[in-house]
Amino acid sequence: MTLYIDPPTWPGHGRMWSHLVSDASFDELHAFARELNIPERAFERDHYDIPSHRYVEVVRAGAVEVGSKELLRRLTGAGLRRPKRRGPPQGPTTV
Repeated sequence: MTLYIDPPTWPGHGRMWSHLVSDASFDELHAFARELNIPERAFERDHYDIPSHRYVEVVRAGAVEVGSKELLRRLTGAGLRRPKRRGPPQGPTTV
């Protein structure tokens, strides 16, 4: 059971972001995030978005630094990948 973080190379909202994932379970991931006071709103489908100013803190707390491709490989290998849906929103149809 390991947590992984990629470098803060993802732009958004005027800053750079990393992704934090688990190779074991979402329970492990959420527990780690709670220990670091990472807000629940930072969780997106299968990872936490971590702002660049918190990267070193998360690594010091035990997350393993890996590249983005390796992070995705480990997340997918653990069966925890939840990709974004593409196309129009799916929902009930009205007749």
